[in-house]
Order: sequence, then C-alpha cells, then structure tokens
Amino acid sequence: MRLLAAFLVVALIWASGLLAFAGRVDRSTPAPEPPSADGLVALTGGSDERIAKALELLKAGKARRLLISGVGPHVTRAQLQAITGVDRRLFACCVDLGFTAANTIGNGRETAKWARAKGYRRLILVTADYHMPRARLELRAAMPEAEITSYPVPTPALSAHRWWRTSESAERMALEYCKYLAVLARQTAKSLTGAPDHG
Repeated sequence: MRLLAAFLVVALIWASGLLAFAGRVDRSTPAPEPPSADGLVALTGGSDERIAKALELLKAGKARRLLISGVGPHVTRAQLQAITGVDRRLFACCVDLGFTAANTIGNGRETAKWARAKGYRRLILVTADYHMPRARLELRAAMPEAEITSYPVPTPALSAHRWWRTSESAERMALEYCKYLAVLARQTAKSLTGAPDHG
C-alpha cells in the first residue's frame, strides 16, 4: 500500500511538472523580436524552419554571424545555401557550419567553441519551441558566461497549446520533458560534485 502511494505521489509530481513544462513552451511562441546580439546559432533537426528563421534574423542585422550547428557530415555549403534560398553573398560572408554536434549536448559545446573563437558573448539561440528549454540548459552549461536570448520556432506538427489532444504530440512533449529532467539531474549532480559541465 505504501509503495502504491509513493508511486502515485511521484506520478502526480511528474504530471504536474509536465503540465508546467508544456505551459512554458506554449507561452514562448510567437517569439518577440530579439535584441541585437553578437552571434546567432540555429540548431538543426526537425523542420528547416529553424534555419530559415535564423537567416531572417541575420538578414535583419540582428547579429554579425550565424552558426548552423549539427549539420550532417555529407551536406555541403552549396547544398545548404540552395535549400535555404538565401542570398549567396550573405551565406558566403556570414554563415558558419558546424559538423561535430550529434545531439543537444554537442550543440552546446560546438556553439561555445565557435562563440569563444569569435569573441562573442551575446547569442540568439534559434530552435524548436519544445526543444528550447533543454537547448538553453545545454548551452548555458557549455558557456555560462554567455548572455542567451531565446528565439523559439513553433512546431507545426505539435500544438503546444493542445499537445495532449493527439498521441503523437503528447508522446513528443512527454519525451522532451523527460530529456529535460535528465539534463537537470545531470547538471545538478555535477554541481554538487564540483565537476565541470562543459568541454
């Protein structure tokens, strides 16, 4: 009986946290126009809309350069430029491609290495709305000195306001929440042991 009660309490806490997490994602979009920064970073994955939005911000003069982090190893600059349709001169002068990141941890490390090499401390982070909380945690861990402005991009296949109405949206939101909790747990454990959380 006590075991069942403990399980129900844990389940209630988890469900409450999921609702709060989903509410945070919902409130983040549409994103307000960000203030100008040193650099922009767009995380690949899912829709190409993330890259498109980052390029719009670059064209608007919101940052000096853009890093597209997590590009596939077989993708070329010419291919990516053609896919995005952005002006060739702008792409050639102001867009950098990161090929080393294979996940969100890697995105944070790749971005930190790029930003420090450029001397950038103010960054605009562009990624999917549901992915933004975890992406911010990883980038903050990799580059704690940075000032990060979030620019979440709505996910067409996931309604953050009504995520619970379809099994696909509910599964995606619950999975992302679990990943977010795992990052929090990892970073909390490292802070307690004094181990660094960035490479």
